[in-house]
Amino acid sequence: MLKPAQTTAPATEDTAVFRGSVTPWLFLIPTLLILAVFIYLPALRTLRLAAFQANIILGTERFVGVQNVTELLLSPAYRQVALQTLVFTVLTVSLGLLCSLSLAWLASRKVRGAKAYRLLLIYPYALSPAIAGTLWLFMFNPEIGVVNQILGSLTAGEVKPRWLDDPILAFGLVTLAAIWKGLAYNIVFYLATIQNLPGDVMQAAEIDGASPSQVFWRVAFPLLTPITFFLVFTNIIAALFDSFALTDILTRGGPYFQNAGITTFLVYQLYQDGFVNFKTGVAAAQAALMLALVAFITWMQFRVGERRVHYGG
Repeated sequence: MLKPAQTTAPATEDTAVFRGSVTPWLFLIPTLLILAVFIYLPALRTLRLAAFQANIILGTERFVGVQNVTELLLSPAYRQVALQTLVFTVLTVSLGLLCSLSLAWLASRKVRGAKAYRLLLIYPYALSPAIAGTLWLFMFNPEIGVVNQILGSLTAGEVKPRWLDDPILAFGLVTLAAIWKGLAYNIVFYLATIQNLPGDVMQAAEIDGASPSQVFWRVAFPLLTPITFFLVFTNIIAALFDSFALTDILTRGGPYFQNAGITTFLVYQLYQDGFVNFKTGVAAAQAALMLALVAFITWMQFRVGERRVHYGG
């Protein structure tokens, strides 16, 4: 009785094999040294400094335990800064993703000059936050800014807001600048994902009588949830850390409102305490709290958010 020939699937890709366990570590040593010198060791020193009251000028240190953290949590000014950061983050992430998805959906349509439109939408991503902040500073200058000039010409010079002096206007201006700066990054990912959606599925929905809004929300949007999940996390991190340059150039944390500057967010408060007021221990405690916040956000994203993500197969 003949036995069926046994066949083995040919190898589709080469696999690197190291002789011994030392060779892989030799390749990793340069990367590990760079990470240790510029990331791990400074992070450990910062966590250690959070437990000390230090004077950077005199070079003295005094162990205070959790006093720095307790002082921050009990400070009305720091609680206001944390609340402002929360509101700023929610607004920039939600409005930024909504605008980005809308623009990317429109830019994915087949119209004449579509490539030019997409290039203009992506262009702000090439600007650094400092340059973006300078552009907005000139545009909204109350005396020579183009925005006030347009408003003045439309209202016979009666409406010329002091954008950077009014707390509400200043907060809104920084928020809009952050949303505008992050649009291009989000549009790149959304546009690439939309262009790779299965067209036959959406065409089938249209044939079944679905309206354009139903096609988007019932068919396209569930397929966009993986990239939305990724962008929510990256936008939260950007709102927490990348707002420094915009804030510093536009308002320098002001104008003052109640206990702190209305546009003073967590990362800018850390800078002021560490490099302006030389409260290095308090600044290190803030860095430790922000590290814990980022770790918590990461855990929440992968623990809770991923359950509602639809991965098409």
